[in-house]
Amino acid sequence: MAPTENVATVPHANSTEDFVFTSESVSEGHPDKVADQVSDAILDHYMTLDSNCRTAIETITTKDYIGIFGEARGPDSITHDVIEDIARKKIKEIGYEQEGYHWKDLKVDVRVHKQSVDIAQGVDSSSNKDEGAGDQGIMFGYACTETEVLMPAAIHYSHHILRSLAEARHSGALSKLEPDSKSQVTLEYRNGNPVRAKSIVVSTQHDESLSQEDVREMVRPHVVDVLPEGWMCPEEEFYVNPTGRFVIGGPVGDTGLTGRKIIVDTYGGACPHGGGAFSGKDPSKVDRSAAYAARYAAKNIVAAGYAERCTVQLAYAIGISKPLSVYVNMHDTDKVPEHVVVAAIQKVMDFSPRGIRDHLKLQRPIFARTAAYGHFGRNPDPDGGFSWEKTDLVDELQKIIG
Repeated sequence: MAPTENVATVPHANSTEDFVFTSESVSEGHPDKVADQVSDAILDHYMTLDSNCRTAIETITTKDYIGIFGEARGPDSITHDVIEDIARKKIKEIGYEQEGYHWKDLKVDVRVHKQSVDIAQGVDSSSNKDEGAGDQGIMFGYACTETEVLMPAAIHYSHHILRSLAEARHSGALSKLEPDSKSQVTLEYRNGNPVRAKSIVVSTQHDESLSQEDVREMVRPHVVDVLPEGWMCPEEEFYVNPTGRFVIGGPVGDTGLTGRKIIVDTYGGACPHGGGAFSGKDPSKVDRSAAYAARYAAKNIVAAGYAERCTVQLAYAIGISKPLSVYVNMHDTDKVPEHVVVAAIQKVMDFSPRGIRDHLKLQRPIFARTAAYGHFGRNPDPDGGFSWEKTDLVDELQKIIG
């Protein structure tokens, strides 16, 4: 297939080329992720009380301040005071009790109002109309064979380094590390396959009593243990707090905003992105639900053995229930023709907003857990969280395609 401006520039998974590729992640304490988590914690509360709620919650946070804005339709019991309490509890859970940003003392400004009736009439179902998409747009899903969870390797390991550090911080094992951190993993590919880390960058906020070398040795085992054996980068390419000091961090050092880490949330730049963010949006918003469905489709196509690498694109118009297009690109790794897979995936999955919501059972409070360390490549939870990571379409696809 000839390249276009929408096609990722990463060489094909079955390529004979040698190259390097980089992805980054940010921790739960990064200001943008604080904002995402607060927005999704509020969404989960709405979903707990009303599974048919509508929310579009935007959060901004800076020193001693968090602002919560947007539109919602749900129980009147969810007052501004309730929303403020949810925000404070989430910030406490992340671990912010520092000068300039303490969950107990910061100012919380809530400006959430009722959803537009014009949007509601286009989205809601009625006796003669199915539920429409909450907005227009394009959404992409992706899967590849680089890791067991069928995610690109660089973003997968970037997430896991930071999760490992966060778990150690919460347990008290690394009590002198603070919540804000970032990672960046550059992998070397040979014959199209990742073989080792070329460089690793980790920046983590820390207590002022720690030296750069102290932090480096705290971080090291959490990198070595996450990477496959023998993948550690050369010592001169292992960068920890490369500026030398990272004491001032979190919203004291940088403003955070919902939806500003969309590449971290998805595939680390390994495939196209439609541009829509996820957090704070209920499942009627196809920015979120259709991106989950596209990942679900791509993952099942790869898991069924039809490709080593697969991109799925879905497109919608506001108020219209059916997708305008369903596109599958298997990047020259296909084992069967792409048009056959396109037809089959639409037989086993209804890509209308209602179809996605019902199939993946999205009308549940399962979203706050997605708002840090990636929405994809996670294990499905017993309560239905990360349902889009299941590979339960494989048998059905194989019955149709063979």
